[in-house]
Amino acid sequence: MPDTLPGVRNRSERPRLLIVITLAEIGGAQTYVAGLLPALSRSFEVTVAAWGPGPLIDACRANGVSFVPLRFVRRPLNPVYDLLGFFELLGLMRRLRPKIVHANSSKAGVLARLAAAAARVPIRIFTVHGWAFKAHEGFAARLYLTADRLMRPLTTMTICVSENERSAGLAMRTCSSARTTVIKNAVELQEARPDLATEPPLVLSVGRLKAPKDFWTLVRALASLPSGRCRLRIAGDGPERAALSEEIHRLQLDGAVELLGNRDDIGELLREAQLFVLSSRSEGLPMSVLEAMASGVPVVASSVGGIPELVIDEETGLLVEPGDPQALAKAIAQMLDDRELRHRFGMAGRERARELFDPKRWCREHVDLYKRLLSEREARD
Repeated sequence: MPDTLPGVRNRSERPRLLIVITLAEIGGAQTYVAGLLPALSRSFEVTVAAWGPGPLIDACRANGVSFVPLRFVRRPLNPVYDLLGFFELLGLMRRLRPKIVHANSSKAGVLARLAAAAARVPIRIFTVHGWAFKAHEGFAARLYLTADRLMRPLTTMTICVSENERSAGLAMRTCSSARTTVIKNAVELQEARPDLATEPPLVLSVGRLKAPKDFWTLVRALASLPSGRCRLRIAGDGPERAALSEEIHRLQLDGAVELLGNRDDIGELLREAQLFVLSSRSEGLPMSVLEAMASGVPVVASSVGGIPELVIDEETGLLVEPGDPQALAKAIAQMLDDRELRHRFGMAGRERARELFDPKRWCREHVDLYKRLLSEREARD
């Protein structure tokens, strides 16, 4: 991959790219942005904007990328903050005058595309890490669905991280076939690890403690297994932590479940685990499952979103229906009872990650897309 775009003589002439994401905290969308930065910073003048602290700021610093902390673009729906967030982004875009705005996550996806259109940014890209209308319920789901439909004509290109998300967007008219592409997430392959066979076996789950992640089903599944059958670690934080802790206490699982909070050593946690479990009710193409596969850890997960595009049921892991503690408990017990099965599924998942989810291919597809859209825009101008 060349260091700069064709015809660009020096770094100061690189096209300006603004990446907007709602939060800088630990998460799949943040991992996605951080993974792109080394490749993008060679060809573009990149700025990342997000709210709050988190490892994304460190990733920007490590790649020589400017980071702009946002004050008003936050996750909860709030008419006042959302209006202020729109004007905050509009002012930022008018100062930077980017050629491309690439929005990530639901809230930033709406506000950044709207602000980019108002600021007359030529190219407006939105990556769907999981449609918000699928992840929410009731009024919030209807509101996000309406907002994404309104943003469709303002969007130059929608990137979906799975075929499932593309199909859902087309069905609900939040994207168009001509302006939608699929670039599946990627992961760095990790050194194969042995099954440590600790007693009791160690199960790991990772995610934000808030819907659509469903740790309630997971702890209820654990409660139905014989006492002492396994230990569960949950890495992540969020607004449901206190309530989840109360549920763990109610189920008398205090000694069997650890709430670890946000962690930056997921790779080390995976090396210690015999099984990875994700019991979400909605997903795009979760990085946590990819990271488990790349580490050779077998997976049990809900059959939702793009997860079946990652995990092949009974070949690289086990899939269950969402929200069913008994089915999840049965799958976990099957994996815990068969060490050879865990090894076979883990190695098959690692090989699948190597073959299909290569980070070099993933970065190249993004850079090529940016270049193509810039060339098409210049040809029209």
